[in-house]
Amino acid sequence: MDKVHHLTGHGPIKALMIAQGQDEFPYTHNLDELLRLVEQAGAEVPDSVERATDLTRYAVFTRYPPSPPIGEDEYEAAVATARAVVEWVEGQVGSDA
Repeated sequence: MDKVHHLTGHGPIKALMIAQGQDEFPYTHNLDELLRLVEQAGAEVPDSVERATDLTRYAVFTRYPPSPPIGEDEYEAAVATARAVVEWVEGQVGSDA
């Protein structure tokens, strides 16, 4: 696993923050912190997207090798979570357009 899956959560969440009118946000890759800010701006975050907080750890693992091995089930769960984030953000941004 690489940081692509973490960034798939991170990038869209920050894009949503910009769409919400948040022009300043913390320099962080902590998805839990970013999701709290999205909620404070009025978005209701579904459980499938809340699981994105699990992706934060991959940013650390992949930056500072050696990374612990990640099994196929964990990989597939991370990909599914990242997809859920992208789909949710697309729906949120599309509903504001």
